[in-house]
Amino acid sequence: MEIGEQMIYLAQLKGLSKQEAKQRIKYWFEKLQIESWWNKKVEDLSKGMQQKVQFVATVLHEPDLIILDEPFSGFDPVNAQIIQDEILELNKKGATIIYSTHRMESVEMLCDHIALINKSKLILEGSVKQIKNQYKNQTYKIQYILKPEHAALLEHSNLYEIIQHEIGEEARLTIQLKPGISLNEVLLHLIPIMEIHQIFEIVPTMNEIFIDKVTSNH
Repeated sequence: MEIGEQMIYLAQLKGLSKQEAKQRIKYWFEKLQIESWWNKKVEDLSKGMQQKVQFVATVLHEPDLIILDEPFSGFDPVNAQIIQDEILELNKKGATIIYSTHRMESVEMLCDHIALINKSKLILEGSVKQIKNQYKNQTYKIQYILKPEHAALLEHSNLYEIIQHEIGEEARLTIQLKPGISLNEVLLHLIPIMEIHQIFEIVPTMNEIFIDKVTSNH
């Protein structure tokens, strides 16, 4: 079967009339810039092109629940971004989306709530924001310029532990606050001895959390 014919058949299985199916397929084909594929055969398409067709077949009838298993497999970065934007748009319009993946970077971009499963067991569950906050450990990166005479004051402090120190024209310092110490206390110590250009908290990525949880459960 040609792709257009196959898509109409699948849409009708999902309750659309032939005319409505044609209209929606045309809309999606134009949106994803695949109008020229109508008369192609599925076996003539690359894996990424097949994924696009499968995505359209999945959302064509506007389901309330969409289950996606590795939807970006086979895509180059441009097409992966296009499909990601469409997934987010479907979610905004009210669709509930269950997304199965091992790519943690896309979990951070797409998911509100996650369930991490290892060897058929649920080992972590919650909102992405809550989980990332749970795994923070009071670590900060500071970009600064320091007066040479104050170097000793920076290196020796009972407020923090230095994790990494990159010295240069504009130096970078990674510190972990000691228990019970606030960032404000550290800033009161640092501001008189350095010119701070940037400071931000290092929050673990979902990939780092995934590795930590999986390896600690072995």
